[in-house]
Amino acid sequence: MVNAPEYHERTEHAPSDFPDPTFRLDSETMPRPFKRYRDRSRVSLHGVRAPVLPALSVVAEAGADPLAGAAQTARDPVDARTVASLCYYAAGVKAERDHPADGVDRRLYYRAASCTGNLHHVDAYVVCGDLDGLDAGVYHFDPATFSLDALREGDYRGALAAAAGPGAGVADAPVTLVLTSEWWRNAWKYRERTYRHAFWDSGTVLANLLGAAHAADLPASVAAGFDDRAVADLLGVDPATEAPLELVPVGEGASAGRATDEPPAVEPIDPATEPQPDHDRTHDLPYEAWEASALPDGESAAAWRDRAREAGPVGGVAAGDGERVPLDPVDHETEVARPLASAIRRRRSCREFADEPLSRRKLGTVLDRATRGAPGDWNDGDAAGLQFNDVYVLATDVEGVPDGSYQFHPAEGALERLGDVTSRDKTRLALGQEWAGDAHVNVYCMTDVEAVVGELGDRGYRLAQLEAGVVLGRLYLATYAHRPLGGTGLTFFDDEVTDFLSPRGADQTPTTLFAMGVAE
Repeated sequence: MVNAPEYHERTEHAPSDFPDPTFRLDSETMPRPFKRYRDRSRVSLHGVRAPVLPALSVVAEAGADPLAGAAQTARDPVDARTVASLCYYAAGVKAERDHPADGVDRRLYYRAASCTGNLHHVDAYVVCGDLDGLDAGVYHFDPATFSLDALREGDYRGALAAAAGPGAGVADAPVTLVLTSEWWRNAWKYRERTYRHAFWDSGTVLANLLGAAHAADLPASVAAGFDDRAVADLLGVDPATEAPLELVPVGEGASAGRATDEPPAVEPIDPATEPQPDHDRTHDLPYEAWEASALPDGESAAAWRDRAREAGPVGGVAAGDGERVPLDPVDHETEVARPLASAIRRRRSCREFADEPLSRRKLGTVLDRATRGAPGDWNDGDAAGLQFNDVYVLATDVEGVPDGSYQFHPAEGALERLGDVTSRDKTRLALGQEWAGDAHVNVYCMTDVEAVVGELGDRGYRLAQLEAGVVLGRLYLATYAHRPLGGTGLTFFDDEVTDFLSPRGADQTPTTLFAMGVAE
């Protein structure tokens, strides 16, 4: 096994690594785009409820319950159509076409949430009690057929709640979605860096999923602490090839049983699936890092959760006394009212940016909404901003913002100037990708890996990467809520970014990068 700091260091990108003459994509081992079961019945999903609340409002939701403190208390019950809607807007297929990519002819599927390399290695599973239109059971969501593969019959929410331990919000939810990563579907191209991508890419799925749930007035939060092996056993997956990442309980008031009840027995299952092409197993570092951060039981999960809540913010650095540039984000009364469903449909990877300035207030609004923090078991379902990452901005051609590098201070709604920057700098730091330099703004999340792991163990590394992934997903949604704007997630040279943002970011390392601006 490999601990988190060692894993992070071993998977850093450096200029000397590129180009790599030994690297090539092998069409013979290219992973299939979807998980397919051979021996399981399917439950077709029929229709979705489009989330019509403004994307900028639901993206900014930092609490688990969107109706907390509101006069409205009535909610529609969770039913089969709710499950269909959550699955579709989090992980569904919104378009497809034939297209040669990476030198390989294949059919491309464009999904609701972004994913590194469009490889979509994150799958969603449903664990529910009896719902209107859907029997209690454990299911796998198949985006290709818009159906659920039935893995277990009966109510296994008690087993999932026992794996999560008290305080995760799972025991009272009528349905919980479980996100996993099938390693090879990303490692085929990105090799050992896949463990980072697992949390970036599940983070973008979570941004959509939380948004869709909150737009339906349903409580929803993320549980990052749980007995990993027990959850894998419940789903019938082998963590060496596919591993659970997060749980997302949705809804309330449907207890899986009394706290004193014994959870139901979980008999082993080994569903037959279409195999991936034969490939070498020299890229098992993601699994080793996952295994090193696994928790052995629900009690350990609850203890880790308490530890995270007590720790408070960690991984960030204090603000300085540099020049402030106020961004003046618009308030909710005057924000763009584009529905979440529309923002999800519009989202793409934009790589062409216009030669016209980006509005300072649009930038401020996107940053404000995307960085409020996500409700999770580590903050008791009520985020007070980001807990493990700082946000840095490299800006060129933004109205009222001098070209430069900045630290974004969400509580102030302002940028603090750190130094100068050019489009060439932005390109260089982002693996030489020209669209990073063409974009008006590059937004980096940064964390102190040693500090996070020192406080929360190797699982804290998961949490820092996940938080940055949710920010990435919310940056996408907040950007595409504005018709003129576009953006894309990119990767970077780790140490070069740290050096460029030093001395402020000297002890931090980048977790995610989003390039955005006025789209061509």
